[in-house]
Amino acid sequence: MYHTHFGLNQSPFSITPNPAFFYSGSKRGDILDALIYAVTHGEGIIKVTGEVGSGKTMLCRMLEGLMPAHVEVIYLVNPTLSREEVVFAIAGELAIPTEGKRPDEVIRLLHQDLISKHINGKQVVLLVEEAQAMPLDTLEEIRLFSNLETAHHKLLQIVLFGQPELDQNLNLPSMRQLKERITHSFMVPPMPASLIPEFLMFRMRAAGYHGPNVFSRGAIKRLAKVSEGIVRRINILADKALLAAFADNTHEVQTKHINAAISDSEFSSNKSDNHFKQIGLILLGLILSCALAYWAHWTWKVSHSNTITEPASVATSTKQTGADTHASTQVAAQATSPTTAASNTTNQAAPSIAPQQPANITESMTQNSITEAPLPGNENSSLFTQRIQQSKKWLHETPEHFYTLQLSLVDSKDVDKLEQLLKLYASQFGIDNLYLYPTRLANQKRFGIVYNSFSKRENAWLKRKELEDSAKYHAQLRTIEGLKTEIQRSQSEDLW
Repeated sequence: MYHTHFGLNQSPFSITPNPAFFYSGSKRGDILDALIYAVTHGEGIIKVTGEVGSGKTMLCRMLEGLMPAHVEVIYLVNPTLSREEVVFAIAGELAIPTEGKRPDEVIRLLHQDLISKHINGKQVVLLVEEAQAMPLDTLEEIRLFSNLETAHHKLLQIVLFGQPELDQNLNLPSMRQLKERITHSFMVPPMPASLIPEFLMFRMRAAGYHGPNVFSRGAIKRLAKVSEGIVRRINILADKALLAAFADNTHEVQTKHINAAISDSEFSSNKSDNHFKQIGLILLGLILSCALAYWAHWTWKVSHSNTITEPASVATSTKQTGADTHASTQVAAQATSPTTAASNTTNQAAPSIAPQQPANITESMTQNSITEAPLPGNENSSLFTQRIQQSKKWLHETPEHFYTLQLSLVDSKDVDKLEQLLKLYASQFGIDNLYLYPTRLANQKRFGIVYNSFSKRENAWLKRKELEDSAKYHAQLRTIEGLKTEIQRSQSEDLW
């Protein structure tokens, strides 16, 4: 919409990884060079970690694009695979026939294929995204694949991309063997505030812009504070700010345009932009405390009145005499307006203070408790069919940086099992909190069942722990971006 206004030939701040917009500053270029060296020299398992939106996926795309011709790159698009499933998934990526084969037979075929490729001068690299969401047994199985080697070379090079939780998993005693196999470890840092102006203009130039600086100093300062250096946030805010400037018919992005972008963004409530909300909550707490103190004083005064022996309440008002009721009304009238007192002279209840509601009631309910919910009224209709359309809408509308919890992965042909699981989960979590997404594993069509969406990783992590402790479900932490990428790469949109 604003392309012509700013002289652009494409969107400069798209969050879709595009190698043309790779910014090598803030250590990104150095990390990429080190990754290329480590992969081409076959030096063990490589690990890349970083916060959500820090640029790990862009590094993954760049690494794939810069690999020499003799290097074949394969992906693991679903991190929630079991130990056996991951064997078939890797074989499927290499186009190895697996139908009717046992896992040990597939491993032998995989070994033979890798040896054949090595003899022909080929090298295979496995890129694993969202590795923090992998079950520990699956990570251990991947470690065993690193044992496939000749006297001088690894037959399968492995690169793990994940969020900081991956380090937490690797620090467990049971994972020490995998951790010792990691020869290179890289952390993608947040973008320093000092580099954000350069980053913004780099993206603008890459999109065809030829004019002077677009973003004012105040706008950049505000953007840097709210984004906290997370590249995806920078891109989202910059894109919306350009649109706001276009609507304002100006070629300079000012602080007010960044503020407009912030108010339209899901992460606008982060710590750096939450100061005034915190003050408001403190004031609200003081007001409620004062109201509670007044109510306590009023109750004490009523209970010690010469004409009233019990506090005025709904429970006791029916037991009082007419004189008592009249006296109670007289005292209550002191704390109410004349109009209110006149309308309540026959039955006056003691005032009550409503408890403070959480800022996000819906998210609080779904994240802090597991409630039973009735199934839809039509018991004969398919829960699977009911959830398909809602799931498509949910995936389309939920921001990519949100999280969800994956509960199961089921063969699409096994409709009975899908129905049984949906009924089981619905009885515990509520059907409206369950969603489906299509995928493929070793060319087999599958459906994943996921629970709810969470705007913050810590909330999703706490709910995952709660499910494990109370309901004994081993849920896997996923990002919405990861689900969409998996659907796209596995070409499973037609399963809808």
